[in-house]
Amino acid sequence: MAAELAIITSEDEHYNGKITLLVVTSCMVAATGGIIYGYDIGISGGVTSMDPFLKKFFPEVYTKMKDDTKTSNYCKFDSQLLTTFTSSLYIAGLVASFFASSVTRAFGRKPSILVAGALFLSGLALGGAATNIVMLISGRILLGVGVGFANQSVPLYLSEMALPRHRGAFNIGFQLCVGIGVLSANLINFGTEKITGGSGWRISLSLAAVPASILTLGALFLPETPNSFIQSTNDHQIAKSMLQRTRGCEDVQAELDDLIKASDNSKTIKYPFKKLMQRKYRPQLVMAIAMPFFTQVTGINVFSFYAPILFRTLGLSESMSLLSAVMSTGAAGTSATFISMLMVDKLGRRALFAIGGIQMFVSQVIVGSIMAAELGDIGGMNKGYAYLVLIFVCVYVAAFAWSWGPLGWLIPSEIFPLEIRSAGQSVTVAVNFVSTFVIAQSFLSMLCHFKSGIFFFFGGWVMVMTGFVYLLLPETANIPIEKMDRVWREHWFWNRYVGQVREDSN
Repeated sequence: MAAELAIITSEDEHYNGKITLLVVTSCMVAATGGIIYGYDIGISGGVTSMDPFLKKFFPEVYTKMKDDTKTSNYCKFDSQLLTTFTSSLYIAGLVASFFASSVTRAFGRKPSILVAGALFLSGLALGGAATNIVMLISGRILLGVGVGFANQSVPLYLSEMALPRHRGAFNIGFQLCVGIGVLSANLINFGTEKITGGSGWRISLSLAAVPASILTLGALFLPETPNSFIQSTNDHQIAKSMLQRTRGCEDVQAELDDLIKASDNSKTIKYPFKKLMQRKYRPQLVMAIAMPFFTQVTGINVFSFYAPILFRTLGLSESMSLLSAVMSTGAAGTSATFISMLMVDKLGRRALFAIGGIQMFVSQVIVGSIMAAELGDIGGMNKGYAYLVLIFVCVYVAAFAWSWGPLGWLIPSEIFPLEIRSAGQSVTVAVNFVSTFVIAQSFLSMLCHFKSGIFFFFGGWVMVMTGFVYLLLPETANIPIEKMDRVWREHWFWNRYVGQVREDSN
């Protein structure tokens, strides 16, 4: 078991190549999808704490917050209609992810990214111009469909464009962009909240058009990934030339041979979702389900979606709540994701999971304990304790941002063989959306009923998932994506599935 903590490397595991300008610029454009996703996450929590927005679309919540002195502090924002505004994006993304899988497999990663950008722009236009709740939620649904296509295609694009020894850093670029999107949204919410006339929320919702335009226009010029290009053409010479341009060197034969072999295998698969259910793919299927599920039950969406609402529950003002969200979910998360990007291919995935899990657990226990002791149903919390909660929220968000945040997307994107890669990523995205929808839709009710116990609830899940990673996830750093099956054959538990199938096939 201890040996699995080491990063597996050998000479035959490195392809020739270097980080080229083409790869960097292409991945930067593609990762813009993460900025939009993060912006959508951060913006919803901010606008739902703004008085003009609440008065226009959710007057009952506004009245309860301002005038009701009998309702518990934990229950003032408990509204199914309010949570539907946030969670509708994720149920739409769930449905879209399955359509996105077919598009990504049949036409390539680039067309899916282009579709995502166009849907983002449509949803933003409708949401920013909303005059009633139907228009508002319809805009969120269009955004959700765009997120479904982006989350399906962008992580695959990044993993396939990068060399194995840099794959972790490039893929975490997506999560870094998510963090930048959240930070941008929190800063914009903090600024637009001060605009007189009550139109600040419209500006907040509409400004995501900037990264959406970059993604849409940039997608027109993106090259297709070598993996996807070889999968869709039999002209190996053109494929070799494209791979040479991508890798910045002439000798790419070893990587090309692996890609051609993987492509030949994938073309024999007519029903990839049915193939995914086979025993030999059991480890990948388990990880495709467990990783996104565990990512959501860390409780991160407590802070991502509802950070300003949570800080208002603690008794902070509207402006101070938005500023606190900037500091916690924005600045702390983005900084920690950047650290993860630098360290993930050096320390390995398992080490970051372990460090982040322990740090999240301790932070949640402390936050829950302070709230249990200091925040009652009526009245506010002492400002000193409120700021102490803010500090440990920052510690918690940082822990998530260098562990489960980026790695929950990285692991599924790098473990599937080409023949089921698109289907596997769809399962990952679908489970992520289902889990996110459930948490987003139920959190305010859970906060009302569990009160401070909500943090112990999520803390318990963090301990479970940390144990899961220690026992069942092999190290995947520095392994070529088309040779990833070896880590399962060498694992103490999964070899009984993969190893047995391999022996039976010989």
